[in-house]
Amino acid sequence: MKLFYLISLLLIISCNSKEKKSTPSFFTSVEVETILEDSISVRAIELMGNNIAFAANNGMYGMYDSQKKIWKTNIQRYDTLAPEFRAVSSTNSDFFMLSVGNPALLYKTGDSGSMELVYKEENEKVFYDSMAFWNDSEGIAMGDPVDNCLSIILTRDGGKTWSKISCENLPASAEGEAAFAASNSNIAIQGNKTWILSGGMRSRIFFSPDKGETWEVFETPIIQGTATQGGYSLDFYDENKGFIIGGDYTKPDENLANKAVTEDGGKTWKLVAIGQEPDYKSSVRYVPGKNGEELVAVGSTGISYSKDTGKSWNNLSSDGFYTIRFVNDSTAYAAGKNRIAKLKFRK
Repeated sequence: MKLFYLISLLLIISCNSKEKKSTPSFFTSVEVETILEDSISVRAIELMGNNIAFAANNGMYGMYDSQKKIWKTNIQRYDTLAPEFRAVSSTNSDFFMLSVGNPALLYKTGDSGSMELVYKEENEKVFYDSMAFWNDSEGIAMGDPVDNCLSIILTRDGGKTWSKISCENLPASAEGEAAFAASNSNIAIQGNKTWILSGGMRSRIFFSPDKGETWEVFETPIIQGTATQGGYSLDFYDENKGFIIGGDYTKPDENLANKAVTEDGGKTWKLVAIGQEPDYKSSVRYVPGKNGEELVAVGSTGISYSKDTGKSWNNLSSDGFYTIRFVNDSTAYAAGKNRIAKLKFRK
């Protein structure tokens, strides 16, 4: 009995010692491996399984096979126009890419193997910024106001057809309110819930609880008031935890009121790291599997990381990128000027 007691006591002490010694493991550096170089500007990337797809300016789009480490790229033209694509998304069977400017052109993977035009909108004010899917049948894209509301188009048939929501069914946009096609991250989705981030003279959150059927709008404290200010990117970890980042791309070194967090599903937002790094960033993402505590943001000024829900940040690299998407809790892809890279975060 005494021997059994001693063995049990030693096991308890050993376990307690291990618990005391274990500490959280956070990112301390990042390895940047360029996997594509070209004279293009890439602001929209999409994970498709372990592979990555992109669409960029000059009509260029493509996919990377991560196992074979091979790119397949192509050029999409519309008559003599080489569209500039800044929004992409996918379902289990199709890839989509949406252009900025007039005309707006939305392409879908076609049965013939080439891209097929499934939506076109002509208006001197048209400018689409971001796109996402709730599931394999239902998707959404958003853009700047053409009339007195944000432009929002929906599909309910897997992207074969798209229809625009009437301004009668949307909150009115404010004077000078638009959005930034900076990183294809103006839209966040969790379940049936959807958040859209605007920017410019007003930077607000447009929220739908039911996959775009009904909408309401919430204020944010993000810097706003000029055409180049506001929120540039948002992400939600779950239905409650969300993060906005932005600033003013014409003043990339400023960091006043450019980061905010919500814990109530976007109804209210609180500024964090006011006057502290990071400065202007165009894309932010929660690190997967970290309970909404860890974030990575990228921009022209580098890669920044927070381990405490955005209260403080460390600069991990001066490598500039426009957009980022995580594959898992330590690997991501990022894209920017003239390149796409694989990022491996080290602890």
